[in-house]
Amino acid sequence: MLAGRNGDVSFWQASLPSVTPRPRLDGDRDADVCIVGGGFTGLWTAYRLKRARPQLEVVVLERDYAGFGASGRNGGSLLPAFGAHGAAVDPAIERALRESVADIERVCGEERIDCDWHAGGALRVARGAAQTARLRAAVAQQRAAGVEELHELGADALAARIRIAGASAALWTPHGVRVQPAKLVRGLAAAAARRGVRIFEGTAVRELQPAGARGDAARAVSARGAVRAPVVLCCLEGFAHGLRDQRRVLLALNSAMVVTAPLPEATWAQIGWAGQELLGDNAHAYVYAQRTADGRIALGGRGVPYRYGSRTDRDGRTQRRTIAGLVRMLHTLFPGTVGTPIEHAWCGVLGVARDWQPAVRLDRASGIGFAGGYVGVGIAASNLAGRTLRDLALGEDTELTRLAWVGHRARRWEPEPLRWIGANLVYALYRAADRREAASGTARTSPLAHAADRLAGR
Repeated sequence: MLAGRNGDVSFWQASLPSVTPRPRLDGDRDADVCIVGGGFTGLWTAYRLKRARPQLEVVVLERDYAGFGASGRNGGSLLPAFGAHGAAVDPAIERALRESVADIERVCGEERIDCDWHAGGALRVARGAAQTARLRAAVAQQRAAGVEELHELGADALAARIRIAGASAALWTPHGVRVQPAKLVRGLAAAAARRGVRIFEGTAVRELQPAGARGDAARAVSARGAVRAPVVLCCLEGFAHGLRDQRRVLLALNSAMVVTAPLPEATWAQIGWAGQELLGDNAHAYVYAQRTADGRIALGGRGVPYRYGSRTDRDGRTQRRTIAGLVRMLHTLFPGTVGTPIEHAWCGVLGVARDWQPAVRLDRASGIGFAGGYVGVGIAASNLAGRTLRDLALGEDTELTRLAWVGHRARRWEPEPLRWIGANLVYALYRAADRREAASGTARTSPLAHAADRLAGR
């Protein structure tokens, strides 16, 4: 089944030269802004702060290396999307996310970041009557909210773009970009460093200490020293549970991916996909995919959705049954891929708030800020979060700081073992709902999916 590697973080990282480690923090130091987390959110924040105020001392602390987490492991889908799959659309945030896509493209040009950028749009594909009914309801909801440039495709129109077994309808939007995420995050880290951001790797922060009543600054504390700053920002996404007082803020949900060997031209002729659109299905336990720049299919989805205590992997290895499930889905969607080797499999974690909504906030009294909870749709949202955190840190009142997600707080997740039971039950119900809908052939969404939505708090 797996002809290549399981782990080594991700195919994206493994296909690039080895990372050259940056220095570790060595003792205490002061900064104007300290950012904890060297992924997209932390790096966009640091980069934007230095572009706005070059004189600021901006420090990034990263446990492993920049891009180690979700930023270097995701599906490479750059979408102006926000929160959970099928979440309601806020027009102001929708516009801001589209500007984020444009901003990322501008920065890639200015900083000469080659990340396999391809603006082919995005397809959400329905297979069966229930998925088709939900797709049409989502289109109506988004159009009512003012979202334009949505195109419904019937089975024949979809097949002219890409041939997916059992597909009955699709939604296409031009607002979707395929990227190689490890190239993007490495390029962003290098750009931030060139502008004077101090990135310390191999430095695990264990606690954020708020500013004291006597006026002393907030602190990010690690075993290698502490960084004092008027503003300390938590940008850890699914790894936030490693900090004291943050263990129940975000749930660390697992997602996994497989990547094929490059497909022969005869197989691509059978599949189509010449537009290289981003791809997702409309199941409850949905999958996502891209056609890579070198002619592979990278496909991902939920495997074992949650590990007890929000534990995370260390090297990206995923379970054999997860790999088997993703390969089965690959062969179901694209029967022509049967026999094509799977060259890499890996997993990673994404952050989910209790209400499944992302948030950005900065408490001026404590000096502690936060951004995250992207529910797996974080490449554009992290750029928006970084630009928003820049404005908040600088004390500026802007259109970004007035967006609805700024200052938002969800209640905390339940303690264990309730969190583990609930998270795994939700995805068991979603998978069962998908099976029942496929077997029944009706347009009615399974009651099991509604029960899972209520249990999840969506």
